[in-house]
Amino acid sequence: MDESGGSGQPRSGTDEADEIRTGRPRPGDPATTTARPPSDQQPHDAGTPAEPEEAAAPARPEPADDRNSEEPATAPPTGPGHHPAPAPAAPRTDEPDAPAPEQPHATHRSEGHRSEAHTPAPPGGRKGGKGPAKRPKEPGGGLLMGRPFGVPVYVAPSWFLVAALITWVFGGQLDRVLPELGMARYLVSLFFAVAFYASVLVHELAHTVAALRFKLPVRRIQLQFFGGVSEIEKESETPGREFVLAFVGPLLSLILGGLFYLALQTVEPGTVPGVLLGGLMISNLIVAAFNLLPGLPLDGGRMLRAVVWKITGKPMSGTVAAAWVGRALAISVLIGLPLLTHSGGLGTDAQDIGGMDTVMDALLAAILAGIIWTGAGNSLRVARLREHLPELRARALTRRAVPVETHTPLSEALRRANEAGARALVVVDADGDPLSLVREAAIVGVPEHRRPWVAVSGLAQDLTDGMRVSAELAGEDLLEVLRATPATEYLVVEDSGEIYGVLSAADVEKAFVKAMARPS
Repeated sequence: MDESGGSGQPRSGTDEADEIRTGRPRPGDPATTTARPPSDQQPHDAGTPAEPEEAAAPARPEPADDRNSEEPATAPPTGPGHHPAPAPAAPRTDEPDAPAPEQPHATHRSEGHRSEAHTPAPPGGRKGGKGPAKRPKEPGGGLLMGRPFGVPVYVAPSWFLVAALITWVFGGQLDRVLPELGMARYLVSLFFAVAFYASVLVHELAHTVAALRFKLPVRRIQLQFFGGVSEIEKESETPGREFVLAFVGPLLSLILGGLFYLALQTVEPGTVPGVLLGGLMISNLIVAAFNLLPGLPLDGGRMLRAVVWKITGKPMSGTVAAAWVGRALAISVLIGLPLLTHSGGLGTDAQDIGGMDTVMDALLAAILAGIIWTGAGNSLRVARLREHLPELRARALTRRAVPVETHTPLSEALRRANEAGARALVVVDADGDPLSLVREAAIVGVPEHRRPWVAVSGLAQDLTDGMRVSAELAGEDLLEVLRATPATEYLVVEDSGEIYGVLSAADVEKAFVKAMARPS
């Protein structure tokens, strides 16, 4: 809603909300001191640089639209699921390197027994205050092993832990089957662990190839404690593609199990090759079977989601159905896995309940159930986010800005900002063209008694093309632009090139997390 300010400049409802929240008045905006706002809406004042206390005046309460004044809830911990990943909680605005939010992206994970999601970290902000913002480094996540199909594959440090565990457990089994191996059994066991994770990598590459076939960018593949994850940066556009993208992973695991079975027919049973091929056959069949269970975050849950999406025409309905099935599956695993083990239902001898075996079975069931339950809930949160993502608009999140020249003292610049009700500073040249943005974190770091002697140019970050954001951007388009050029602040401009204001990455992250917490 526009209403006349003290000098005839329009003002927005979000400015009024800030006035109530901060206790500062918002006088009119003199055209000679503030960046010219568009006629339809003022930038949203979503955070205030430090301002001299002596410049503040008593608050003047007015009706406020407080839709952006609430502090968003912190995003809950990420769990499993093949779905877009939520952004982390918003950084403090007084930190110098508040990162731009990561665009949500889908992930596939084969966890030896399942597919699940992983939340990628957002690209970090640029260090320092001056110089052009750099493109984010390629995502890490461990030891780089190669780039099949142009996608980097990393082995996380946690993989070495599980590889050691597999080596120890499988080595104990080999001692019963092939006692003549002696200590060499652990070398054979290590080979099995590496071969098993190579099978997991093939599972993930199936997801990756399908995603690239559908023109969905893949950020990376990572092998870690419970398996592997393919980080796909966008959701499938149709339920058919969603179904195929989820199904190809278990399909490749089934094919690998069949190939190992055929190879097993060519070797002598009870030999090292026979034991290795038999173990790889069984493990791949277990991976395929578990992933096909119809509940999120497993691949079978993604397939169920695609079916419900196709029937109802609503992706959210598919996510809700598959997530609740996933939660029921988690409870079934928690209760049923130990019972099956001790009743002999898994092909082993029935055991009495008690002892270390019972504790280990219960612990394994609890871990699997927790991962599945968390992943199902995470899928619901991400689906909710995607529903609200279009509400993230650069125009609504932008702070009002005051243009100041290079050698303007910080105290004077803050005085002008306070008078204009602005919450950001843009350094301009003599012709009024923007040169750089004064970083909020840098302002906070300057003691008040030093501000008359510090020029704003010394606290500014030079503008690059990537730091100029259109006021019309919204949703995933906005997040993609911010992710391409990480920075703490961005200059928001109209299509005509006029300055609209300054967009803080911290404000976008807060709105991002708030959208996730909002019910559908």
